[in-house]
Parts: sequence; structure tokens; C-alpha cells
Amino acid sequence: MSDADALHERSTTRVTMGTEGPVLIDGPVEIELPDGRIASSDRVIVALCTCRRSRVYPWCDASHRDRSRSERDA
Repeated sequence: MSDADALHERSTTRVTMGTEGPVLIDGPVEIELPDGRIASSDRVIVALCTCRRSRVYPWCDASHRDRSRSERDA
């Protein structure tokens, strides 16, 4: 295995995108926010908010579920 292959193997991170809800990333992670701040998590799997409703943004707190239910009920 070449040095480049070894580096790629060590630094590969799985990102899972669903049709609804958060983006799941194998952790631990550091996320650079638009304002330059760094948010970090040492969790094994991290859920990133994609709806921007989360009170703990950039982490998902499942706030998207409330909107999904109200849209279905409408």
C-alpha cells in the first residue's frame, strides 16, 4: 500500500445523506461554521442539521420532525 493509499484509508469519513432529516457523519468531527467558529463533537456518529431549525445548530435536535408532521396533517 502506498503512503497516499494509507493516508486516504485513515482519513476517509462516512457521510450518510437521507431524504429527510439530518446528515449523519462518522465522528469525532470538527465543523467550521460560516462565521469561522468551530463546533466539535467526539460522538461516534454525529447528526448535522440541514433544516436550520435546531436549537443546538449545527447539531440536529430533531426539530425537523415537527414540521414534517404538520405538513402531513395539512
